[in-house]
Amino acid sequence: MGRIFEKRKESIFKTAAQKSKLYSKYGRQLYMAAKAGVPDPDANPTLRSIVERAKRDNVASHVIEKAIQKAAGAGGEDFQAARYEGFGPGGSLLIVECLTDNGTRTISDVRSCFYKTNSKLAASGSVVMSFDHLAVLSFRGDDEEKVIEAMFAADVAVDEVECSEGTVTIFAPPAEFYKAKTALLEAFPGLELEIQEIRFLPHSSKGLDGDDLAAFEKLLALLHDSDDVQEIYHNVELPG
Repeated sequence: MGRIFEKRKESIFKTAAQKSKLYSKYGRQLYMAAKAGVPDPDANPTLRSIVERAKRDNVASHVIEKAIQKAAGAGGEDFQAARYEGFGPGGSLLIVECLTDNGTRTISDVRSCFYKTNSKLAASGSVVMSFDHLAVLSFRGDDEEKVIEAMFAADVAVDEVECSEGTVTIFAPPAEFYKAKTALLEAFPGLELEIQEIRFLPHSSKGLDGDDLAAFEKLLALLHDSDDVQEIYHNVELPG
């Protein structure tokens, strides 16, 4: 019974730590979006999108409400966005996006993660040039023509519409995100989007194995453990 209890306790603590990290991540994003615009999801498309994403990731309602209410009040934290680029194990490429209230601490933490895995930070712009920055909207379906017609009718500048294995995915410039999403929801009432985000996509993928793969996975784990790190984009094809 003792060993079973210890395993359960370890699982509970691990889950709690993961949940805490998730809540912290969304708390900062919600705060920033509400502070940059208005603390009302109905009048702030960026905030509304983050609220929807947080709910899909099972973030508790009180966490969402607290972050928005905090932004509506005076004072509070002063978070700034920071982006770091780096070369990881085996020639891999990474973009690390952070929200921080202490830039010195954040760059030190990120640099330490790279140093511990024999990786190195790169000059700004040297890695991002190997990625496309795109709005991505994806849902279950196969009516590619109707999607293209909806985008055309709404005057959305779409880069590409891809239909594969019962899923339609739209790739568009980041500035077209909300216009593309609105056009989709009007063309397909009741549509549930499986992916709705703005992200970096690598021009090509890279496979790693052996020590390089182990070191890369360690680098990802170290970065994910940093409270300031929000998103990590890379060009590695991970197994599984």
